[in-house]
Amino acid sequence: MPDVTESFVVPARFCGPPLSGNGGWVSGHLAQLVEGEEGQGAGAVTVRLRTPPPLDTEMDVTRADDGTVELWDGQTLVAQAISAEPLDTAGTPTPVSFADAEAVGPSYEGLAEHPFPTCFTCGTDRDPADALCLHTGPLPGHETLRAAAWRPAEVTPEIVWAALDCPGAWASGIAGRAMVLGTMTAQVHDLPAVGEECVVMAWPRGEQGRKFLSGTALYAADGRLLAQAEAVWIAIDPAAVRPA
Repeated sequence: MPDVTESFVVPARFCGPPLSGNGGWVSGHLAQLVEGEEGQGAGAVTVRLRTPPPLDTEMDVTRADDGTVELWDGQTLVAQAISAEPLDTAGTPTPVSFADAEAVGPSYEGLAEHPFPTCFTCGTDRDPADALCLHTGPLPGHETLRAAAWRPAEVTPEIVWAALDCPGAWASGIAGRAMVLGTMTAQVHDLPAVGEECVVMAWPRGEQGRKFLSGTALYAADGRLLAQAEAVWIAIDPAAVRPA
């Protein structure tokens, strides 16, 4: 293993499944450690999660010769991050209004049944003062396109990555099968302002066996594209990531 350069702890607040870190938040934090990336106006970064990131555990960060940033829990490789080609903005959908995104919130499937109700991004058992609580609902007149209204109470690159995370899972069918994030490539063009009326759009990009592909995009109140992501989700047995 290469020399350790620093440590990394995922606070329990930023959980996805109850025993592991929120994939978007963890990926966003690792993205900040990729050489030359600063999270805002920077290039794209791809993060591959190898195993669920533990909470409240000091992990080691190392750097490979090719620029890959690796996260280790002892001898276990947790995740890898590396610079990626810029994402194509041409494939992002036209955003709906904040009011329209709010209007589809009550149809969010997670309100009826949620595989991970304590998730920082989309959990239904979380306090909006301490989590994002995004309710991604299907848009009328669209077969696959979904939206979530978001008025951020705090803004960091990690939180933007988190906002781009779970809406993609709901667009990919997590309501019918539990999934966890496998790989996420994101590019943050700009950060939203605290309290700004933002919209997250989400759509499926296909499936390959147990893998489900999604796209997400974050828009400012004036319709500007703030950030975008492509993700690969892995269908799992939910019992594998729930407390015994």
